[in-house]
Amino acid sequence: MNNAIAQTTALLSTCALLLTGCGGGGGSVTNTPNTTTNNTTQTTTTSGAIPIGIALAQTSNVALLGQEGFVGARIAEKYFNSKGGINGTPIKLVSQDTSGDEAGAINAFQTLINKDKVVGIVGPTLSQQAFSADPVAERAKVPVIGASNTANGIPEIGDYVARVSAPVSIVAPNSLKAALKQNPQIKKVAVFYAQNDAFNKSETEIFQKAVKEQGLKLVTVQKFQTTDTDFQAQATNAINLKPDLVIISGLAADGGNLVRQLRELGYKGIIIGGNGLNTPNVLSVCKALCDGVLIAQAYSPEYPGEINKIFRQAYIEQYKKEPAQFTGQAFAAVQVYVEALKELDKKSKISTLPLDKLRTELNKQLLAGKYDTPLGEIAFTPVGDVIQKEFYVAQIKMDKDGNTGKFVFIK
Repeated sequence: MNNAIAQTTALLSTCALLLTGCGGGGGSVTNTPNTTTNNTTQTTTTSGAIPIGIALAQTSNVALLGQEGFVGARIAEKYFNSKGGINGTPIKLVSQDTSGDEAGAINAFQTLINKDKVVGIVGPTLSQQAFSADPVAERAKVPVIGASNTANGIPEIGDYVARVSAPVSIVAPNSLKAALKQNPQIKKVAVFYAQNDAFNKSETEIFQKAVKEQGLKLVTVQKFQTTDTDFQAQATNAINLKPDLVIISGLAADGGNLVRQLRELGYKGIIIGGNGLNTPNVLSVCKALCDGVLIAQAYSPEYPGEINKIFRQAYIEQYKKEPAQFTGQAFAAVQVYVEALKELDKKSKISTLPLDKLRTELNKQLLAGKYDTPLGEIAFTPVGDVIQKEFYVAQIKMDKDGNTGKFVFIK
């Protein structure tokens, strides 16, 4: 199996609000393994529940994405436990904050594997983190499911690495096709990307290839850092070349600020945002100037599947708005673990399996299954990449107040 990617950014107040909504800040949920000394220990916690690790960003500028994942995972935990958990045994999510860098992800994985004794892990948030943290799980033979890792090469990290987040190579070009449908006269394209992030470097290569394949002229490629806040120089350089289309591969905070500054400097053409901007939290960054941005999607709240209706209703009841992609993908990742554990338990009671044996058998089982998730029907390739049929493109539509808005899906 193998995995990769994610992205984002945050404002402190937004993160604090999200943390409250998710029921906690950094550190692990109080789940200590039942009998713990090595990998032959039992697999339940002191509460009798089966521990599944959630390694996502709760702090740093990446929390704008990570917190959406936590929300989806928590909704899944509540729902599947209400349905009997693993053939009568509940699951318990054990969370560790990966923050926004590689060291944070590695530390989170090590704690979940060695201290919390989880059967598998959902995470990390970014592909950049996955390239560093996933090998830790691979060496320990602990299954990992990436819920927001979309960079090329992630499933190839190892046999214990998979993802429910479709690769950028499949998703990203859809937004370019949508832009050309809106304006068939597009000829010149300006590209911006965060050069210090593995996912964004991977994504921009996909975008640039798609631009050339469409016979369009790439007039400039502008680089920036995910920590940047001032994009005046890059934006001015691009605008002077009079592009018909701008494509941005960044995270929510930097990408949102870039959108805002492009509009403030007078750019009126279509803007495509990459997967790092694929969060409603970007709206608080560029506000009214977010209006019209196109972003490809691997999830739609409108997908008619029964499990998506349940997930969507639960999310709306709690947060009074539609769920976003990273939330749906995290729900799906937990669902895969639950359904794989249930199937495995039917073959051999998992409560009798040593932890190392359970992790290995769980890894085999989850790769072999097919799952009806909020993302639609999914399965995995032998290497661990997701097989998904349904993809979408959404356009940001801001409300008159300029502070609120939503993702409107293009038919």
